[in-house]
Amino acid sequence: MRAIVVTRNGGPDVLELRDEPEPRAGDGQVVVALEAAGVNFRDVYEREGRGAYANDPPLVAGAEGAGTVVSVGDGVDGIAEGDRVAWAAAPGSYAERVAVKAASAVKVPDGVSSELAAAALLQGMTAHYLCVSTYPVQEGDDVLVHAAAGGVGLLLTQMVKLRGGRVIATTSSEEKGELARGAGADATIGYEGFAERVRELTGGDGVAVVYDGIAADTFDGSLASLRRRGMLVLYGQASGPVPPYDLEQLRKGSLYVTRPGLPDYVATREELEWRAGEVLGWIADGKLDLRIGERYALEDARRAHEDLEARRSTGKLLLVP
Repeated sequence: MRAIVVTRNGGPDVLELRDEPEPRAGDGQVVVALEAAGVNFRDVYEREGRGAYANDPPLVAGAEGAGTVVSVGDGVDGIAEGDRVAWAAAPGSYAERVAVKAASAVKVPDGVSSELAAAALLQGMTAHYLCVSTYPVQEGDDVLVHAAAGGVGLLLTQMVKLRGGRVIATTSSEEKGELARGAGADATIGYEGFAERVRELTGGDGVAVVYDGIAADTFDGSLASLRRRGMLVLYGQASGPVPPYDLEQLRKGSLYVTRPGLPDYVATREELEWRAGEVLGWIADGKLDLRIGERYALEDARRAHEDLEARRSTGKLLLVP
């Protein structure tokens, strides 16, 4: 089978299309014929060997996808051959066949295509836990969403609006600003001097929460955007990790900073099914509009990573075998 292999840690050039042995369904696993794989920043971190995503290459890249089950291992209940499933955490998902733990897979409901499911699960559940669980947005809350035209950003903006929040969105261009407003953002601003603009837009108070997947370039401004007892939620580091920080500075305003991750918000089967079920259900019901920014052939994984890192993309990027 064809697969994209991380040959060594480094830039997009380390991704190679290779022929790899087809996986077999072990105990508690299903093998899926991939129909679409999601491209995410966690894949970049994996490729670079960064932080919690570091693994020893060579390895097949990716972790998110959707497709049709072609074989089922022992000890699997509730999933059969021919079912369409999606997942957000199966190593080796940039491949024509993927071995997925059945406990990590969810069935794709009628009315949701496999492409939409692959595009929705990781980023959709991330947006869900951010605004439903990490900081549960309340009616009337002012919220700052960074990179609001990205995959998580567009979904997060819509979910915050579903919960009655007011969204101030940062984007890098007017074109991306239009996308964020189309998703429901109440105001769009650029990154330069964004903290001052946030204060202006909130009557000097600041926002209840900042959802920040950029990190190094935005950290100080994000803290400066918060109201008293506000929360900065760092859920990614697209511009690199935050430098060492003196926590004593948080006393001004009694601020909170947290660095959550999706695995801790789908730690049980029940929570995974609830969170994924809400996201996929909203898509099926038309309450959540999912933008697929670009589709790439499997062999074009390098270009997909380049576009993602250069922030040339809007919405979700997919690899289609």
